[in-house]
Amino acid sequence: MKTKFTIALFLMNFIGGGLYAHQPPLVYPVENSGKTCPVPALPPPGQLPVIAPLPDPFMRSDGSSRSTSFNNWECRRNEIRSAIEHYEIGLKPEKPDTITASYANNTLTVTVTENGQTLVLTSQIVLPTGTGPFPAVIGMNSGTGSIPPDVFTTRNIATIRYNHNNVTTYNNPQLTDPYFKLYPGQDLDNAGQYSAWAWGVSRIIDGLELVKENLPIDLSHLGVTGCSYAGKMALFAGAFDERIALTIAQESGGGGAPSWRVSETIGNVEKLGATSHQWFKESMFAFAGPNVSKLPHDHHELMAMIAPRALLVTGNTDFLWLANPSCYVSARAAHEVWKTFGIGDRFGYYIDGGHGHCAIPATQRPAVEAFVDKFMLGKTAINTNIMVHPYPGIDYESWYKWWGTNKPVFPPDNSKKIWLEAECAAVGSSWDVLEDTAASKGRYIMGRPGLNSNTVAPAGDSSAVIFSFYADSAASYTFLARVNCADANDDSYWIRVDNGTFTTVNNLTTAGWQWVTLTTTPLTVGQHGFAIAYREDGARLDKILVTTSGFGINGIGAPGANCGAASISTPR
Repeated sequence: MKTKFTIALFLMNFIGGGLYAHQPPLVYPVENSGKTCPVPALPPPGQLPVIAPLPDPFMRSDGSSRSTSFNNWECRRNEIRSAIEHYEIGLKPEKPDTITASYANNTLTVTVTENGQTLVLTSQIVLPTGTGPFPAVIGMNSGTGSIPPDVFTTRNIATIRYNHNNVTTYNNPQLTDPYFKLYPGQDLDNAGQYSAWAWGVSRIIDGLELVKENLPIDLSHLGVTGCSYAGKMALFAGAFDERIALTIAQESGGGGAPSWRVSETIGNVEKLGATSHQWFKESMFAFAGPNVSKLPHDHHELMAMIAPRALLVTGNTDFLWLANPSCYVSARAAHEVWKTFGIGDRFGYYIDGGHGHCAIPATQRPAVEAFVDKFMLGKTAINTNIMVHPYPGIDYESWYKWWGTNKPVFPPDNSKKIWLEAECAAVGSSWDVLEDTAASKGRYIMGRPGLNSNTVAPAGDSSAVIFSFYADSAASYTFLARVNCADANDDSYWIRVDNGTFTTVNNLTTAGWQWVTLTTTPLTVGQHGFAIAYREDGARLDKILVTTSGFGINGIGAPGANCGAASISTPR
């Protein structure tokens, strides 16, 4: 009976696919179609090669061959899966041998028994009126995640709430949590919560299969969705279970859609070294900072694991921490996988701003509805070629242009870069020039202790540091600063380009000296000025980079060209 069900579901996928009948499947009847593929070698971090740009998703883990054929994707996908488990989240256990399920009073109850322990998952289900079977969305800790429920309920789509604390507790995992008792070999160091939570979503789907006779759910049209930390959860769930037809990962931030490598270049965002140690296995943090280039994969490949199934990711530019430029580059790179298989319309991204975190504004809603209509309701004529972003100046191709060449290096950088040392600018008397061996040229500047101006920019040239420079090309320029801002009480400035109005840049908290993005603006050919006025007195400033590149840098960077014989002043 089980074999007949599997074959029937597989055929339903092709029959229901309409236009996709001769293309890769829209969904699979099994959790992992590549489970019999060989596991690649997984060397310790010290033995891994440096790959500065984004790794090639089509290259075998051992570098022995490369294939863009969909026929080889099943095993290549499983290599990526193995790497993410080994280096990031820990092992996601396979389906347990003992699992039962029941459905009563609008609640699905799934009971898992392993190693003499029992774990119980309960999910509240809202069914449309009628006989079904109904497509269903599994929302992370909510029936529909952070997407308005009517997006689904007005389309006769069932909603299923995944209560992730049934598995392991958000923000406070303990070895006494049901999941860790079920698998005593998993602990708080070697198993991140995203492997545990993804495992839980798969067990919900197992339960749906077991009660299909009295719970009318269309198992070939399941979706998952969530936002923020739950957006990561949805992304891992969709990547690690091929029975999920549509994944919507909303504003997932670092550890979700954004690339770890790209995020390392763009300032105060959720980098690999700054994300939660609860969510990922402890050994992952060996790849923090400059070691990120030794990670054998990146999160464009986490997204690519969902191919050939459907994925929509969103971002929110109002929240710096979400690493939206990194999300954009990662999405561009991941999209190459779907495009290579001739199914580019199954992946989309929508990065905008002007709304709250995890809110779906009216402008974004049609994109969400399009993916729901096409991949949960089978409306094949719907346009899902959705690529919305505010980053026309970002050279995203440089991150993956090397693919297929066996030479993991960036192409020549033709961007403009103007380096300016802070202590060599016109430093107002309200600032001190101080010494630090970790700063460029051993010097940095800081507003004098006790000088704060949080509400309005302080008046007069004495309050500001003015950088003068010449732009030899008309273009969009990004202003980056190397700063050391220890906490939220000393992590902001007032900034002004040329004769514009002073605006605030805040939330620049760093771990030591780091590059942060201040602003982006078009400049004409000619002489320009950039002013920084104090706002909080403990914010330390080392140097400025004015560049046409869409990304920052690591390390100190090149020496500033504006230095003469700058002197050290003593704090007064």
